[in-house]
Amino acid sequence: MKIECWAIGKPHEPYVVQGVNDFTQRVGNYFPVEWRLFNLKKNAASGSPEKLKQEESAMVLAALRPEDWLVSLDERGTSLSSRQLAGFIRDRGNESVKKLIFLIGGAYGLDETLLKKSKFIWSLSEL
Repeated sequence: MKIECWAIGKPHEPYVVQGVNDFTQRVGNYFPVEWRLFNLKKNAASGSPEKLKQEESAMVLAALRPEDWLVSLDERGTSLSSRQLAGFIRDRGNESVKKLIFLIGGAYGLDETLLKKSKFIWSLSEL
């Protein structure tokens, strides 16, 4: 199984890159991990939040394959402990999932279309 982490937005601050690299190194001991950034158009901020989320959704949906196992990060999702997350990933591997994708939304979150397409919605915390 391959794990891909997709994020919508602009390149991150150095401390975020350091965290991403740490996560990649840890999980990479068990599964190959790749990161993908969906860049926004330069004038994207001028539209309404809903229109922006729809445009972001279209970019992501164009990249998804039918066999991809999509996990969206959203504040309304289910929280998992570290052990539960490890078990969740292990279970997907045991189910012969080819690609497990974790999707991080943009500034306004994810469009409902993407949330409905997700096989699991995960909340990092209630913060």
